[in-house]
Amino acid sequence: MRQTFNETTDPSFGTRHVPLIRKAMESHGLDGFLVPHEDEHQNEYLPAANDRLGWVSGFTGSAGAAVILKDKAAIFVDGRYSVQVRDQVDQKVFEIRDITVTAPAAYLAETVQPGWTIGYDPRLHSPDGLAGLRAAAEKAGGRLMAVHSNPIDFAWGNERPPQPMAPVVPHPERYSGESSLSKRHRLGGELAREKIDAAVITSPASIAWLFNIRGGDVIRTPLPLSQAILEANGTATIFIEPEKATEGLIGWLGNEVSMRHPTMLGDGLSELSGKRVLLDPSLSSAWYFETLEAAGAEIVRGQEPTILPRAAKNAVEIEGSKKAHIRDGAALTRALHWLATEAQTTLPDEIEVARKLEQFREETGVLQDLSFDAITGAGPHGAIMHYRPTDRLNRRTEKGSLMLIDSGGQYLDGTTDVTRTVAMGEASPEMKRNFTLVLKGHLALGRVRFPAGTTGSALDALARMALWQAGLDYDHGTGHGVGSYLGVHEGPQRIAKAPNSVPLVPGMIVSNEPGYYKEGHYGIRIENLQFVTPPADIEGGERPMLGFEQLTMAPIDRTLIEKDLLSPDDIAQLDAYHAAVFEKIGPLVPKDVAAWLKKVTAPL
Repeated sequence: MRQTFNETTDPSFGTRHVPLIRKAMESHGLDGFLVPHEDEHQNEYLPAANDRLGWVSGFTGSAGAAVILKDKAAIFVDGRYSVQVRDQVDQKVFEIRDITVTAPAAYLAETVQPGWTIGYDPRLHSPDGLAGLRAAAEKAGGRLMAVHSNPIDFAWGNERPPQPMAPVVPHPERYSGESSLSKRHRLGGELAREKIDAAVITSPASIAWLFNIRGGDVIRTPLPLSQAILEANGTATIFIEPEKATEGLIGWLGNEVSMRHPTMLGDGLSELSGKRVLLDPSLSSAWYFETLEAAGAEIVRGQEPTILPRAAKNAVEIEGSKKAHIRDGAALTRALHWLATEAQTTLPDEIEVARKLEQFREETGVLQDLSFDAITGAGPHGAIMHYRPTDRLNRRTEKGSLMLIDSGGQYLDGTTDVTRTVAMGEASPEMKRNFTLVLKGHLALGRVRFPAGTTGSALDALARMALWQAGLDYDHGTGHGVGSYLGVHEGPQRIAKAPNSVPLVPGMIVSNEPGYYKEGHYGIRIENLQFVTPPADIEGGERPMLGFEQLTMAPIDRTLIEKDLLSPDDIAQLDAYHAAVFEKIGPLVPKDVAAWLKKVTAPL
């Protein structure tokens, strides 16, 4: 559970490992090899055994890719990891590319020589992603070739960690709100109505939700690495290591679910010969498509059937999330009190802040894990959107600066994700102005009412309007979905500039996190989780409207607020929110913290 900061990946990894990979490539007849961040399960966080990009390059971010050619290599990341990648990767071996400017496909088009063969592992790439890479290689006169013996795995050899074997445990109905039997028959009925015989479920998060189980194969997300096939009659097969099955798991899964070893997955897919099979190209690698096509199955491309039901939380899950956020809010409030009092004198470094956050969450006695490694950015590090402190990058807070804290926890009844920006000493007028502009956007998105069918894309501008009017903006999405004791990043709903075709529906949890980042100086972000409420009438209105209810309960730093920039509606909304924070959190924290909380949540 403990967050680590030393990031022991070695910048010399590339120097030592790339030659080994090139030797393995040569034995495969390859002139290049594609290295995605994704593993066989398309997870955001990877077990050590599957972090091929990390072993090849030393880079430990949660998104990226590399291309290794026989005479050069490049690694691709976005702006979130611009500092981290330069800290971790040997630039004598890897050219660092901004993936938003030059994607791996464009790199292939400019570097591949006629006649070259570029290898890829079909278990690690989506079919749609491969199409672009293949077109780029062919345009340059080369070709892509699937290899079923990954050169990285061969080069890694005996040093490769073993695959995780964490116990898989039941997730009781008091947390899930619906039995697996009910879920399977409901979704199986939907498949039958579409004349689909079976769905192949490749996302571990979907399997965890569908079977009401949780695991520990991946840090920060309680996933059981596995695959499943759901039949239209509601029966299912789950492919999972027998060693992971805890006592009683077979009984928990029930008679309609059979367990098979993961090595039998290919056979299980082949048994779908002649059937119409639903497969999600956004979640399933090219290997699944190739295997089913070879077996003679009719593949129906479409969204995995668990995605929307998993996103729209039921009443039990929403109630659990409320409880988790109050508990988590009390821990965070203790940390914010420490930052506002003792830490103003001691001026802790970023790692001390992250450890204090984790300490208070652990003291709840029910923390299962962090939901992600805390982002604690002091001063200019706060302007790096997905910065994470390490021993090498660790920075001490300073008077007159801002500290950005983005953190969360995993609890059996819910997953949390919250960001607060706090002043260390007296903030500048510019900092206060920009903080208040971010706050205005946060409040506007929190109070909006909207009709059924509205997507997050239609709401995104509300969070940016005050910033836009000042000539400012931020370069990340405004909101992402969150799971129920599952992933802290979950689709398909999102709030962002980019078009999104998924309407927001009651029960969906989404973050509300506008920000502003002044490179080299400071960063500001305010994030709450909120859920979509059922449609309700508005006095004088003609149609019922959906809205949001706040889940996150923690004070917002009022020393950074320029009250004159807030509208009466802004002030009333913030006062009501702070009143709710004090009511729910005050009784759960020590007396000195409660006294401080009463002051900082008093009406503006």
